[in-house]
Amino acid sequence: MTNKTAIALTIAGSDSGGGAGIQADLKAMSALGTYGASVITALTAQNTTEVRAIYDVPADFIACQIDTVLDDLKVDAIKIGMLSQVDVIEAVADRLKVKAPNIPVVLDPVMVAKSGDKLLQDNAIEALRRHLVPLATLMTPNLPEAGVLLGQDAPIDPESMKKCGLALMALGASAVLMKGGHLTGEECVDLLMHSNGDVQELHSKRVHTGNTHGTGCTLSASIAALLAQGLDLKDAVSQAHQYLAKAIQSADQLTVGQGHGPVHHFHQFWSK
Repeated sequence: MTNKTAIALTIAGSDSGGGAGIQADLKAMSALGTYGASVITALTAQNTTEVRAIYDVPADFIACQIDTVLDDLKVDAIKIGMLSQVDVIEAVADRLKVKAPNIPVVLDPVMVAKSGDKLLQDNAIEALRRHLVPLATLMTPNLPEAGVLLGQDAPIDPESMKKCGLALMALGASAVLMKGGHLTGEECVDLLMHSNGDVQELHSKRVHTGNTHGTGCTLSASIAALLAQGLDLKDAVSQAHQYLAKAIQSADQLTVGQGHGPVHHFHQFWSK
């Protein structure tokens, strides 16, 4: 008998530039030693400077992808990223309730690309709140995303971050990682908030680089990869946070594109 391979599934959009979305997720999972499977929800014509076009995959085909993967692979954790349409959100929620009721879910509520292009339709925000937030073992919003989900201004300090985290858990999420990268200062502080009231602070030095494309995707995929290996939520988040910090610190070793370049997913294996 061989030890079981840790498997994580990402349900997200494709980034043709390779820095975010499905591509970033699979790179992060691989770098951390987890086998990554994928369900593609949208195709983007995207590079480091713009999202030129989006083609939404039909909801029934997305549902078929989910069923097909879960009928064969023993998936240990699921990451959800870009879901731009109401019917897609509803289809994903439905299939996960049926096929994966006991698998941990990391929900990254992707709304806007680094280029500023919108990735989530306005009418889909309520569907995300209603159908997917209650399925989340962990949500990983940045501060603008948290504000949009709650219909209020984005948090501006740690205290308002905590209030937003509590409000998101009140919508049904079991835990929330409030990402503080949009705040100012030389240190970035994220807050991991649990439904039992525990709050864990994660600190990292701010890296002054323009190459931060795919940071949110990478972090959520990393957490899912580590949950798939059997780590508890606190340790998975802590180790994923450290991995991302090093990937950002190493980002300028890469020369990819003319805009917001990617983080260096394989910093521990190869460099420029």
